[in-house]
Amino acid sequence: MMDVSRAAAAVAEGGLVVYPTETVYGLGADALDADAVGRVFEAKGRSHEKPISLAVPTVEAAFEHTDPTEREQRFMDEFLPGPVTVLVEAGEEVPENLTAGRSRVGVRVPDQPVARKLLEGTGPLTSTSANVSGQPSARRVAEIDEGIRAACGAVLDDGECPGTESSVVDVSSGSIHRRGARAADVAAWLD
Repeated sequence: MMDVSRAAAAVAEGGLVVYPTETVYGLGADALDADAVGRVFEAKGRSHEKPISLAVPTVEAAFEHTDPTEREQRFMDEFLPGPVTVLVEAGEEVPENLTAGRSRVGVRVPDQPVARKLLEGTGPLTSTSANVSGQPSARRVAEIDEGIRAACGAVLDDGECPGTESSVVDVSSGSIHRRGARAADVAAWLD
């Protein structure tokens, strides 16, 4: 049973939620709240040297928190929503712990109805797989570590996710940091 409004309320209170995407299950928290972002790192056992991406409901919403170049905007218009993460200049309100102190942040616009509905109610969420760092990503809620599920104020179960992680792209350097979904299309666009 999915209660998106309950999940949004958990995020508003600084809590964590598990949500489905068109790739794998994600672990979400208010991406603009450094304390909430810290709880994501803690739940995953993730190194603070590794950045976490930011998910938004639309490309236009991304522009409110980032400063992409014209070329990056064209790329985002072409590939988002979808299973692609685009690195762009972070806005001032994006916490340093989300970007691991870098000036750029990964932006995701999930092409998944439950995720988009949640994001419309919460604003930017962390976009990272709902797994303990180093463990496989979860395609089903049952595969998510019990410790992560226990740390969450809500778990939105929408059945099985496809499983291919997003491609991570730096349009400014023309490089693909992680080859995932749509990698061939991304490479063709960058050429």
